[in-house]
Amino acid sequence: MKKTHIIMLVGIAALIVGLLSYSTDFSTYDTVVSAKAKQGKFVHLIARLDKSQPVEYDAIKNPNYLSFYAVDSLGSQTKVVFRNSKPADLEKSERIVMKGKMTADYFDCSSILLKCPSKYKDDEKELQKSMQQQTSMN
Repeated sequence: MKKTHIIMLVGIAALIVGLLSYSTDFSTYDTVVSAKAKQGKFVHLIARLDKSQPVEYDAIKNPNYLSFYAVDSLGSQTKVVFRNSKPADLEKSERIVMKGKMTADYFDCSSILLKCPSKYKDDEKELQKSMQQQTSMN
């Protein structure tokens, strides 16, 4: 076997191992019920903040503890514990994408991504204005 063939085989094997190691990032979003069924496993959860429940965060006592209640699109609710500082505009967010593990009592969140629609709504209004101006010019 030629040296180039061996190098190509090693390269292909390394590529396969690399793709398999990143396969855990290709997960889908879970609901609260399906996350409870996968207790202890890493999941992605999309929900919205339950504004009828209190948000527990005290920057003076413990700035690395946040807890709140989240409701998914099917109406299931869970308590969320995030051991980091409170994200800005949590209360204004439309959706919250959380990564973490479900325990018996709560969702232990390791990262939070907020989906705030206000920026996109303003862009949509500007787009509509510019489209109206362009059509009126023609």
